[in-house]
Amino acid sequence: MFEPVIAPSGTLLGLLQRGRGDGTLHALTAPRAEALAALNHCVLRDPRHDWQVENRSLYYARLYLDLNGELDEIEAHLFGAEDVLDTEECRTGLALAVLGHLASYGRRDALEMLRRYAASGANWAWALDELALRDDDAGLRALAAPVLARFPADPEGEAELATAVRDAFEPRPWRLWADDPRSSVATRVRAAQEAGCFDRWQRQLRSRGPQPGWSVQAVFDWAQQGIERGAVLHVPAARCLTAVAGPEDRPEIVRAARSGGDGARCTALRYLADGNDPEALDLIEDALVTGSALVADAAVDAFERMRSVAAVDRARGWARRPDALGAAAGRVLACRGGAQDRDLVLAALREAVRGEGPDAPTLWTLVDGAGRLGIACAAPVLRHVYRETASSHLRGRAARALAATDPSFAAGLAVECLWDCEESTREIAARHAETGDVRVVERLRRLAADPAEEAEVQTAVRSRIGPDMPTV
Repeated sequence: MFEPVIAPSGTLLGLLQRGRGDGTLHALTAPRAEALAALNHCVLRDPRHDWQVENRSLYYARLYLDLNGELDEIEAHLFGAEDVLDTEECRTGLALAVLGHLASYGRRDALEMLRRYAASGANWAWALDELALRDDDAGLRALAAPVLARFPADPEGEAELATAVRDAFEPRPWRLWADDPRSSVATRVRAAQEAGCFDRWQRQLRSRGPQPGWSVQAVFDWAQQGIERGAVLHVPAARCLTAVAGPEDRPEIVRAARSGGDGARCTALRYLADGNDPEALDLIEDALVTGSALVADAAVDAFERMRSVAAVDRARGWARRPDALGAAAGRVLACRGGAQDRDLVLAALREAVRGEGPDAPTLWTLVDGAGRLGIACAAPVLRHVYRETASSHLRGRAARALAATDPSFAAGLAVECLWDCEESTREIAARHAETGDVRVVERLRRLAADPAEEAEVQTAVRSRIGPDMPTV
């Protein structure tokens, strides 16, 4: 999948792609045709950088409802020729999830489209999962025949069917079909369920990982073999060392951390850092000078996991370094530093935004740290990250930090956050948004009555609704 192209944050399309609350508010005041065009663009060309964790489907579904939007373009997207040529889940997953939410809101056309796609579409398993949550038993039973017809009645087809049953996210349809009165359906599904359970048991027996009685050197060799195969195994290898190594093995592990091969060195550094070994910090610093890129990355990761007082003290000395270890030191102080470290964390935050932009991975930790430490001077940078980042998760973290650092948050950005695509961001807004704004009161009441809203958001909303709340 190609990286999505995100429009500027000041445009309607850019706001909707980011999932910002202002996107909904602007769409509702824009010409309907323009708003629907931007909405369809987002749903048919998933704008998320990480489609597996970022939320957009409920956000877009609600806007379809508010705009009374037609589903013609989604239908053309799902049932066009490209569905045969490009079967990746990321091409159709967002559209199917949006249809699922629309079906739960009572849109019959969305439900029927999901049924048709589950019967004939390439990403049928996703559509079936959506229907498992929303369709009735009769609708699901009607899909048994077309779904099973996808799998030939030969050994290869039965194996594929067993895999599909085993990996199904929602088991409800398969359980219904296992009890289907048609023996041709029930017999195949039950056999597939049994085969899936047996396969899972066999995979557990085929483990090629560490075995009882391994030595320290055997663990190092396993980690090196992983690198040679293209698999980075130093993290599980370090956990193995915890079970294998004794006090008498420390000299060997320290030697490996100082001058061993990449697999052994990464493993030893992780093990020593997790154990707060007195030499770990010096070995980590040396690894950035003498180690490969893989070793340097492992050393930085190991340092960030350390929670000792010595590690925090060393971070204060490393925070101004212009390298990866300096950046990691800023993150360590953001997580575990004290009030005296506010200037260092603020400097790291500003440098990250200036040097890497509003989507830099390091910002997740630094933004959290600015909020945790209550760095009021960070509010302008946090507002910039909030507005410009394409990551809805990072924007939510910025909102949480602003709630702790920016006195204007309750009457400003918290209001738009009530329409945000992430439930955690809506929860923050529900707890902080100033109810003197009539839009806030109306939105809180709507969220409280929406059966699709997350329980945490509704709990926060109900904590704000009381007899003294202004009427709409």
